[in-house]
Amino acid sequence: MLDIVAKRYWFFGLSLLIIIPGLIFLIVFGLPLGLDFRGGSLLEVKFTSGTVPQTSEMRAFYQEHGFKDSVVQTSGTDIMIIRSDKMADDQKTQLIAAMETKFNSKIVVNRYENVDPAIGAEVVNQAGIAVALAALFIMGYIWFAFRGVQNAHRYGISAIIAMLHDILVVVGIEAMLGKFIGWEADALFLTALLTVIGFSVHDTIVVFDRIRENANIYRKLPYATLVNHSIVQTLDRSINTQLTVMLNLLALALIGGSTTQHFVIILLVGIFSGTYSSIFNAASILVVWENQDWKNWFRRNPEQTAA
Repeated sequence: MLDIVAKRYWFFGLSLLIIIPGLIFLIVFGLPLGLDFRGGSLLEVKFTSGTVPQTSEMRAFYQEHGFKDSVVQTSGTDIMIIRSDKMADDQKTQLIAAMETKFNSKIVVNRYENVDPAIGAEVVNQAGIAVALAALFIMGYIWFAFRGVQNAHRYGISAIIAMLHDILVVVGIEAMLGKFIGWEADALFLTALLTVIGFSVHDTIVVFDRIRENANIYRKLPYATLVNHSIVQTLDRSINTQLTVMLNLLALALIGGSTTQHFVIILLVGIFSGTYSSIFNAASILVVWENQDWKNWFRRNPEQTAA
C-alpha cells in the first residue's frame, strides 16, 4: 500500500521549496496591490475605428501624460482596460481627446472609476479581517465537529496550518507574477484567495472524517498506519473531485478573456496547492503531533553516538 505518511518530511520539504521563494519575493518586492487596494483610476475604452494600439504603446502614452505606473489589459479585439494613478474628470476628458488624436480612432468610454486611497486601505484591512475570521470559524467548526475524537483541537489546528500553507503559496506566486509580468492583487485576487481557503478546508475535512471513522473500526492499528490508510482510501475521491475543477479552470485560462485570466490562474494554483496540502500535509501533521516527532529532530542516531 502507498505509504504517504512515512514520507511526510519529503512532502513537507517540497512545500517549503515552493513557499520560500515566494516569501523572498514578498519580503523584497512586496505584494503588488491593484486599484481596489491602493486607489487610482480605471478606464475602459473601446476603439470603434482605426487600429487598436498595443499594450506597450498604451503604457507609453499614459507615461507621456504623467501616469507612470499604468497597467494595461485587452478584452476582445477592440477594448482596452487601463489602471493608473488617480485622475480628475477633466484629466480624463483631455486624455481621451489626446488618445483619439494619437491613435486616429473614435473612442467610446465603457467604464470610468476612481477609488480613493483611503478606501483602498480600508479594503486591505477588511480583507485581512475576513481571512482571520474565516480561519477562526473553520478551526472552531472542526473542533466542534470532531469533539467526540480524542485531541479534537489538533484536527482544527492542523486544518488551519494546511490552509496557511495554501495562502502562502498563493500570495507568494502572486508576488512573483507581479514582479515578472506586472499582475496586481485586486478584488478578484481576494475572491480567489477566499475560494481557495474553502476548497482546501473542504478536502481536508474529508480526509479527517475518514480518520475519525477508521479510528472506531481499526482501534488496534498504530496511529500513523491508521492515518495513512485513511488518506489512501480518500485519495481517488480527492484527486478526481479537484481535477474536475482544475480542468475547467485550465480551459478558462487558455481560451477565456484576459480580464479573467489572472483570477482563473490564481484559483488554479490555489486549488492545486489545496489538493496537495490536504493529501500530503494536513493528516501528516496529526501524526507528527501524535508521535511528538519534534523530540527526535535534533537527537543523534544511536549508532552514530556509539561510533
